[in-house]
Amino acid sequence: MKGLIFGLDSITEHQGFVITQGTFDGVHEGHESVLNRVIALSKTHGVPSMLITFHPHPRLIVHPNDPSIQLLTSIEEKAKKILSKGIDTVLVLEFNENLALLEPEEFVKEILVTQLKVKAMVVGYDHHFGKNRKGSFQDLLQFSQKYGFEVDEINARLINDIAVSSTRIRQALVQGDLSTANKMLGSPYTLSGIVVHGNKRGRTINFPTANLELTESHKLIPPFGVYAGYVKIEHDKYHSQKFKAMINIGVRPTVDGTNLSIEAHILNFNDDLYDRKIQLELCQFLRNEQKFDGLEALKNQLETDKLNTLKVLI
Repeated sequence: MKGLIFGLDSITEHQGFVITQGTFDGVHEGHESVLNRVIALSKTHGVPSMLITFHPHPRLIVHPNDPSIQLLTSIEEKAKKILSKGIDTVLVLEFNENLALLEPEEFVKEILVTQLKVKAMVVGYDHHFGKNRKGSFQDLLQFSQKYGFEVDEINARLINDIAVSSTRIRQALVQGDLSTANKMLGSPYTLSGIVVHGNKRGRTINFPTANLELTESHKLIPPFGVYAGYVKIEHDKYHSQKFKAMINIGVRPTVDGTNLSIEAHILNFNDDLYDRKIQLELCQFLRNEQKFDGLEALKNQLETDKLNTLKVLI
């Protein structure tokens, strides 16, 4: 049983797991030591490794009117990065009222022990769980002794480093420092979604674009402008292709000027992508979005953008 799984009903017969749980937003370099610890323990116990995360983000349920929530990764983006680090399974639990109301021991007994047959759990020093997050690390230690599983605690310094890293990545993206954000993430910042129909004006100047509708509505959007990057096109669960692209984020002031648009002109590509899943990788910021005196001036700038993109993506 490997890969991304939604819900406990998808868990088939098994011999237990070594787990960790949390939001793991961004899955940046700070998270790697946690994931490596889980993988090492899973080998010791001879069972698969699992990361449990929640959707929607718990803060969206507990504080539904909080406008400050900006996520670095969608569920799919997060799962891909976690699985690429060597974790066997990412289990997504729907965070709803029933889950939120589970007492700490109920959560441990009903989900971790009965459903997942947990052998060991890796948690942070300040880990809280259950109703109103009132379950503490000391409670977890007692439950682990009662139900027969191991608890491995991550030290305070590492947990603080992870929190600081996530904050710094968000700050860097908001401030337009894509280079710093990508370095901390360990890979280019991504935007994922479905290709939808646009106004098709790009075709009239030989710069057709794939217009992206994000799958995660609370995704952090970097500053408006043109980026050099890649478009990853999914063919199926196991196969994808990657192409060089010019990526524009903004309101297209020359042709529209009102609605947010995320679009990519894929170099040397002519196929129909409507309703297909794609992922945009932002590698380097090229220029700010600007308004041009007509489509011809825009086309000239796009030719320059294309040359600059090819210089960046050698």
